Amino acid sequence: MRLARHLGQAVAALLFAATASADLVPIPAGFYRPLFRGETDAKEISVRAFALAATPVTNGEFLEFVRANPKWQRSHMKRLFADDGYLKHWAGDTELGERCDPSQPVTWVSWFAAKSYAGWKGGRLPTTAEWEMVASAGFTKADGAKEPEFVKAVARWYATPAPETLPAAGSGRANIFGVRDLHGLVWEWTSDFNSAIVTGDARGDTGLERQLFCGAGSLGAKDTANFPAFMRFGFRSSLKAAYTVHNLGFRIAKDE
Repeated sequence: MRLARHLGQAVAALLFAATASADLVPIPAGFYRPLFRGETDAKEISVRAFALAATPVTNGEFLEFVRANPKWQRSHMKRLFADDGYLKHWAGDTELGERCDPSQPVTWVSWFAAKSYAGWKGGRLPTTAEWEMVASAGFTKADGAKEPEFVKAVARWYATPAPETLPAAGSGRANIFGVRDLHGLVWEWTSDFNSAIVTGDARGDTGLERQLFCGAGSLGAKDTANFPAFMRFGFRSSLKAAYTVHNLGFRIAKDE
């Protein structure tokens, strides 16, 4: 049954690829297996079909946003919505400068800024369930855990420090859905980043516990070998919405 579902997901991804735009990739409905769950919680969570940006938002794209929305420029930013590091690597409010390339993923942006950008583009931030479901897909298989080359690549990515100069967004190898850079480039904001346990499709789940953090909760983990997932869980749990980080960016999603 599980194999049939993986095969169906892979076929759907290939069919959807024909209609994908250069920016947004249609993602077929699938399922997400939470890293942490109680004994009575569902083993798999259904995720509805949606569209996800093929690459993270770049400096150049975010520059267009702040030019069109001055309140999100660095000198106008209220500390309620971003800490002192907001866009600190840019030369100015509307200048990237020599340290930033327009093609690099934008970093030093808060969750509030990322959410506002996504809305400006007519989209939203992906949920954790959506992000993790797409990130679990391998280069050639819907279930990346069954693809040794993908498993090794992910492990290598998470064991290597981020380079001082980030590569261009989209430089990574695409997974089976046609999405790039979910691993190995920057961490990424999700809409419900501070929800440690996703108990349903996050777009309709009103019962999420918003203040859970990594710790003793790891005793309930169902995949103790998935170290990269533990890293993502711990990183997300450490964040607050106004934080900005040198290797934290985002991408947008849209409902189908």
